[in-house]
Amino acid sequence: MKSKLLSLTFILFLFFTASSQEIKAPIFGKGILNFVGKDSTWSIKFAARMQFLASADWEKGPEGGLINPGSNMLIRRARLKFDGFAVSPKLKYKIELGLSNRDMAGQSEFTRNAPRTILDAVIQWNFYGNFVLWAGQTKLPGNIERVISSGNMQLVDRSILNAAYNIDRDIGLQLRHHFNLTDKFLVREKIAFSQGEGRNVVTGNLGGHQYTGRLELLPFGKFKNKGDYSGSDLEREIKPKLMLSATYDINSNAVRTRSNLGSFMFNDVGLYETTINTLFVDAMFKYRGFSFMGEYANRTAKDPIAKNSDGTETGDIVGVGNGLNLATGYVFKSNWALAVRYSNVTPDLEITGNSKSDQYTFGISKFVVGHKLKVQTDVSFLDILGETDILLYRLQVDLHF
Repeated sequence: MKSKLLSLTFILFLFFTASSQEIKAPIFGKGILNFVGKDSTWSIKFAARMQFLASADWEKGPEGGLINPGSNMLIRRARLKFDGFAVSPKLKYKIELGLSNRDMAGQSEFTRNAPRTILDAVIQWNFYGNFVLWAGQTKLPGNIERVISSGNMQLVDRSILNAAYNIDRDIGLQLRHHFNLTDKFLVREKIAFSQGEGRNVVTGNLGGHQYTGRLELLPFGKFKNKGDYSGSDLEREIKPKLMLSATYDINSNAVRTRSNLGSFMFNDVGLYETTINTLFVDAMFKYRGFSFMGEYANRTAKDPIAKNSDGTETGDIVGVGNGLNLATGYVFKSNWALAVRYSNVTPDLEITGNSKSDQYTFGISKFVVGHKLKVQTDVSFLDILGETDILLYRLQVDLHF
């Protein structure tokens, strides 16, 4: 079986080689192979990436010492990426596959108990002027930290705010547009209509639908090399750059505890449904190696406590509440960087029964080839009100072709 698979892969490689006009071998970090059709009516770029993560954690003991040590090593992410255009440069596509256990986790009866290998499979059509229509599965236009690629983060991983409130990926349509108020002042609008159950759900729409709108204001113009969606100021912006943004998301008749994420909520007649609303307000600022990112999140639900038909509670509860995430850092000319982050999650205690959490993180990064080859390490202290505090140390290596 393995030999047949290798043979098929080799045949496909020969086919693409023979049918293309040129094969470009890009510099490191720009993809492994670029294929351009003989008549320039299509292209495909292939890239691969991986993250190796090692971590250790301790609990804070009753007398202030550290107890119950634990450690873990894993391939946090291992992915294959394909993108290019078809027929015209105005019709682009992107495919991203996740191969690590963490990438594929989350199979259920709603994914036909299959691994969730597909991360992105989306077509992007620039059909008129500055209007671009997206169709397929990809990230919704949510909070800035979530939309920043996991390979372009300032610290080892995202914050506890993102873990609690992000809206992640879904299947549907997105319409994106941008215009200039002045020569420099850029405005970007993004709206999305999606299924509302998250990625790779294949059994149909289980509840209502999800509606997302995001507005981005860039008063000083574009960031260099899309730096507004990248952690750390590796480009060392010569002039100040700022993005102010807001997102509002309505998941009508949602059936999961975290909008289109979390566990499915069941009751005695099937799936429990309630409308979940999520608000994000965020900012990104960069100037001469200095960067600042701030986010506020708020989540509410029409009836966050799942109930049976007779009114009794099932035990499932929507994760309503709010959070704050502030991160800043500086990149030295040697491409060593320091970063600090404060994150806060404040659940609605009366509804969820969960306590407030504060996390403080300090990180050091060495960017060998930007975000494409880097080593990052950080230490975090998680302060959970009324519960055991946790100290976490992480070391991660990123390699992106």
